[in-house]
Amino acid sequence: GPGPTCVLGIDLGTTSVKAALVTGTERGLALAESCSRETQAYSDSLGAAPQGMEQDVQKIIRALNECLAALPQQQLQRVTHIGISGQMHGVVFWKSDKGCKWSESGTGPAFEADRVSHLVTWQDGRCSPAFLTSLPLPQSHVSLATGFGCATVYWYLKNSPDFLKAYDAAGTIQDYVVAMLCDLKKPLMSVQNAASWGYFNCRNKSWNTDILKKSGFPVHLLPEVGDPGSIAGRTSCAWHGIPKGAKVGIALGDFQCSVYSCLTERTDAVLNISTSAQLTISMPQGFQPPEAPDPCSAVTYFPYFNGDYLAVAASLNGGNVLATFVGMLAQWAQELGLQVQESAIYPRIIQAALAQKHSRLSVQPTIFGERHLPELLASVSSIGASELSLGHVTRALCRGLVENLCSMLPVQQLQEMGVRRILGSGSALARNEVLRQEVERIFPFPVVYGKDVDAAVGAAMVM
Repeated sequence: GPGPTCVLGIDLGTTSVKAALVTGTERGLALAESCSRETQAYSDSLGAAPQGMEQDVQKIIRALNECLAALPQQQLQRVTHIGISGQMHGVVFWKSDKGCKWSESGTGPAFEADRVSHLVTWQDGRCSPAFLTSLPLPQSHVSLATGFGCATVYWYLKNSPDFLKAYDAAGTIQDYVVAMLCDLKKPLMSVQNAASWGYFNCRNKSWNTDILKKSGFPVHLLPEVGDPGSIAGRTSCAWHGIPKGAKVGIALGDFQCSVYSCLTERTDAVLNISTSAQLTISMPQGFQPPEAPDPCSAVTYFPYFNGDYLAVAASLNGGNVLATFVGMLAQWAQELGLQVQESAIYPRIIQAALAQKHSRLSVQPTIFGERHLPELLASVSSIGASELSLGHVTRALCRGLVENLCSMLPVQQLQEMGVRRILGSGSALARNEVLRQEVERIFPFPVVYGKDVDAAVGAAMVM
């Protein structure tokens, strides 16, 4: 026979694109194949340098096409549903009838980005605290922050209004891909991604259109909003061998999909460390977040599935801090007249840290600040002459990343909420044994680890 049907899960992450083929078995869903490609998409932010953080959408789509071309054609031909997740908060703009170009590739029709802006990512820092304070107060349970889609639109409105005139559609990078696959004239966005943009009321599932209109915000750019888990449309033509007419789910948040791939019990907490880091617990059924946020609180409530919410300590500092550390070491080596590849440094520092079980060195790793404390930058203390080795510093840095998360959602609070186990997910945790050791040292719970493709698997499972 033709074999079982497959569901394709895709995750458009901050540093890589991941794809996972999931099939049904007698024991439930099983991961059949997976693939990952680094996007290397970071690009100069000409209008907002040095605080700007942008990615080239063409490079992201190229990595997506490479990922799908690497998966088995026979299984792609059996795909009936596609679930897509991606990095939240960010915004990309496009011309709705010219957003992509379809052409024939070695594995069948594929699309490339066409009349599309750069993706302004969640890491973007162009909206200063003073600028954010000048904006209208949202009617939302989520505090507005730099890197949020609506804040970025306001920045363009003030600093480069002509830029916005070139486009008539906007969304997250995952919303863009769904719109291209289904040939949507108006983008469709899940409640998860809408909440991450700011100016969205989760209780009535609507944008703050009255507040936005009064301040001249281009509300025509706002996508329509639907429930996570619903179908956005069907593939308008075959795609890398996937048949035309395959159902495509509304795009989801990568974090919610990472949680969905592993969370089965309400007594579990999920610790995710990828580019950024999150520690989360599931709120009781029926929970509603407060109408207004506490701007000083480190915990935010993320919309999940079926009307549920997650309490999340969402840190801006995760694998990106380790990547910056590696980049710094490579830069130092270069200044000393040595050429060392960053890819060679990472395994060496992990190996050095594994040899140092303890370090009195204390690293506060918040080089990117935190949304609730944007001025809180990194620091190093308790520096002793005997603990200056690469192993000591790397060990202290990994411990600092975990301790920072733990300070945002303390162990005592987790225990009071009935947590009995930690589920670890995300690429940085999957690849870094030192981080895993520090998680097990700091949290007094059993820890179970997931895979590097958790968000892609979760996106598939939702379907």
